[in-house]
This record gives sequence, structure tokens and C-alpha cells, in this order.
Amino acid sequence: MRRWLPALLLLSFSAHAQIREAEVASFLKAMAADSMMGRMAGTPQIDKAAALIAAEFGKAGLRTLPGLSSYFQSFDMVSAEVEDLSVQVDGSPVDMADVLVLGDARQIRWKPGDANKIWISKGTNLGQKLFESGSLSGNHILFADTSNRRALKRFRAFGMRRIAGTGQIVVVLTPKDPAVYEVNLRNKVSAVPYKNVVGMIPGKRSDEFVIFSGHYDHIGTGRSVNGDSIYNGANDDASGTTAVVNLAHYFSKRSRPGRTLLFVAFTAEETGGYGSSYFSRQLPPEQVMAMFNIEMIGTESKWGKNSAFITGYERSDMGKMLQENLKGSGFTFHPDPYPQQNLFFRSDNATLARLGVPAHTISTSKMDSEKYYHTVDDEFETLDMENMSRIIMAIAKSSRGIVKGSQTPSRVSLQ
Repeated sequence: MRRWLPALLLLSFSAHAQIREAEVASFLKAMAADSMMGRMAGTPQIDKAAALIAAEFGKAGLRTLPGLSSYFQSFDMVSAEVEDLSVQVDGSPVDMADVLVLGDARQIRWKPGDANKIWISKGTNLGQKLFESGSLSGNHILFADTSNRRALKRFRAFGMRRIAGTGQIVVVLTPKDPAVYEVNLRNKVSAVPYKNVVGMIPGKRSDEFVIFSGHYDHIGTGRSVNGDSIYNGANDDASGTTAVVNLAHYFSKRSRPGRTLLFVAFTAEETGGYGSSYFSRQLPPEQVMAMFNIEMIGTESKWGKNSAFITGYERSDMGKMLQENLKGSGFTFHPDPYPQQNLFFRSDNATLARLGVPAHTISTSKMDSEKYYHTVDDEFETLDMENMSRIIMAIAKSSRGIVKGSQTPSRVSLQ
């Protein structure tokens, strides 16, 4: 039985009718198709998805960013294969299996003072630290407790990469935080092209930006389950990308916004947030007034239909602002109900948030019970197109003051 919806909600959300369920479904189905082969970043298959997004940006009449000839914001990701290694900590040699190198340097010769040193103690999530390292510039050496051997082996097998030209990261496993060290490496470096997809609607204020974003990559293919080896990523995050595309169409049909709007489909969120890290380096953070990052909105939230949550709700007044703009609509934005999962720092909003931008992720995913998360069953047929369309419309309506320029969220607090 379909849940009853307030008449006011139906009226307010159908007044302009730019967010149409059929269009939402059509694009999402194409993004999550088997032919996309799971949209793994750095593979040829993901280019099909990028082309599909760019085509929609073209239909919406979006402008390209200044200096770009297309909607593609391209950059190289590099991987380093160690050919010769000599690492010593506190006078003792380190086995090659306990070292991971990220960056584009052919040779590294470091002693204390040559790189920023970070100690990762036992019990600290090494994966989270490596994810965060994607936003670091310059040379860093991360010493991690030897309890992380299994994790390091997994990251090496995964083929982790780093944005070209952003400096070097060397991870070394040691039983304690060393006082002295010496690193001598010779690497074989290879590069793979990556791309974000970015479109723009110029506003009356060219130096103030509002971002609508989602990531279009997923985890590709893997072990076959009942004859299916494609991790389609319909909810994660074809749903968010679908929202971005539909919001681009929505705002392109309205009057010129007060602030310049950027619509971004990020690559490589799943492998470390590298697309958003690269993107964040191209804009002065003080000129970004707000970021609406959209992640996994294809299923009902824990509160049911016509609701979603905002990560980092308490870190700025943006969430309260959005909810106030939806007053009387029947739609509710809630604070993140899963704070223990640290979702605020696990999606593409994190890089800009660390720079003070009110950058938050909007989601409905029941992270304690989302049974299709990162499985081959995350497919189009498992999602609720009607509810998802209403969520996208709610985002559009709630953002109106920020887009117009009459509302400005407070900067994010990281305390």
C-alpha cells in the first residue's frame, strides 16, 4: 500500500514539474546497466558513464568551466611499483612487504625533516587515514603499527594510486613511532587518466559558488554470485549522479541564479575520494558558499518516505536552513543517525568540509541494514523511483535561498 502523502506536498512539488519520475528512472537505469561493468574508476568502461553524464549536461545547456573545452575535468592518477628499496627505522631494516609508496617520484631519499611525519597507532583505521591522505599535498611519511599488515596487503593488491603532482606518500609499518628513519626508493611509475564531469550555470555573482555533486564511479566487477559478477552500484551512487543531472535540468529551466551553480559527477570516490580532492584544488574554498553532495538516495530512510538525513548536521546551520525552507511541505531532513560510522568524512563532501566549506552529504541509506550495499544486487529494480524523485525535488526546493544568494550557511566547524 502506498503511503498517504499530504496534499500540500503534492501541490508544492508538482508546481514546476521539472523533476519527473520517468526521467529519473531512465537515466538511473542507464547508469546502472550491466554494460557499464560497475563503473570502476580508471577502467575504460567508466568512460561510457562519463559520456552519458556529459550528454545530459549538454542537453541542459550547461557551460563548461573556464579553461576547459569540454565537461571533462581530467587529471592523472599515478601508481608506483618499487624496484629498489632500503628503509630503516631506528637503525633496523624494514621488509619491502611493510612499505607502500604512492606518488609520481622515480626516486625518494628521505631522512627526518624531508617529509611530514604521521604516526598511526594500533586500533586506528589505516584505510580512513589513507582516504584522508588523498587531500594532503606535499611529502608525507605515515608510520603505522604492524597490526595493519593485512590492511596494507589489501591496499597494495587493490592498486592504490595518487593524484599526479600532489607529492609523495610513503606508508611504513613499524612496532612503534620511530625517532629516526631513512628511506631510499627507486620506483617504476605509471599513470592512468581519470576525469570528473563538471557543468556550470553562471550566476549573477561569478565569485560565489554552490555545488551539487555525487560520485559516478563504483567498484566494478568481482566474484560471481549466482552467475552475476557486476557490482552495478544503482544506489551507490548512480542515484546521487541521477540527482545531480536532474537538478542541472531543473535549474537550467529557471531564471538566472544569484550564485554560480556547479554540477559535478566525481570519479574515484570509492578508491579514496580522489576526484573531489582534485576538484577542491581548483577553487578558492572561501568562494564556495555551500555543497550539496548526494549519496545513496534510492531507498527509504529509517523514517520512511519523504525524509533524508544530512551528515555533519551539527557542524553548520545549513541543515536547519534547508529544513526551514521546506516548512509545510511534509518533507523532513534529519541529522545523521549513524554518527559512529563517521559518514561526514567518508564521502566527497569531506575535502571541502576540511577547508571550512559548509559541505554536507544528503542520503537515505540505512547504513546499519542496507542489504545491497556493495553487492551485485545493488541494481535499478531495488530502488524506489517515486520517493527518490521527491527527494531530488526537496533538495531543489530547500536550496532556493542559497542558490538565490539570500541565505548563506555558516562555515563548517570541525571541532
